[in-house]
Amino acid sequence: MAILVVLTAGLASRSHELNVEKTTIGRLDDNTFQIPDPSVSSHHCEILLRGSDVVVKDLDSTNGTFLNGNKITEGVLKPGQTLRLGQIELRLQTEAGTEIPAPSPAAKKSGEQTTLTKRGGGVSLNELEKGPITGGFDTSSKIFAKKSNKTNKLFLIIGIVVFVVIGLVIAYIFTQVNAH
Repeated sequence: MAILVVLTAGLASRSHELNVEKTTIGRLDDNTFQIPDPSVSSHHCEILLRGSDVVVKDLDSTNGTFLNGNKITEGVLKPGQTLRLGQIELRLQTEAGTEIPAPSPAAKKSGEQTTLTKRGGGVSLNELEKGPITGGFDTSSKIFAKKSNKTNKLFLIIGIVVFVVIGLVIAYIFTQVNAH
């Protein structure tokens, strides 16, 4: 059985069993495995079970997908290796001596697959009473900036140029008509 376990503090109690052929990971709740962190893209990557391989495919994420510190667009994740999505680190774990099983066709594709582990990474009642954790991520930095939409900027510039050219043509025609 293959399980993705979140290692990053604050989310360390989260894990997800990989029991379907395709698992999407991202910040939004429509992903199979949701990781609500600003450094994780809305739809960050997908995990594909291909035989005994666990393949990670980046979905053009803003902050990148890294396998053992190396940025990837696609790569094979082996048990014990570290996967980083933005600032969130995960590790692939399997039961000792077992191979990664083929995905179950009957497995549900809902948030019900997310399981919590009892590894002591949770939050105590005293910590909850203290209020929100401070000193988290600086979301104002450029690292977490949304991607710019270059296509919209290009259309805006072309539209302004066309508008100016049309205005100049109308002004030229108007001066020619008044000159006669």
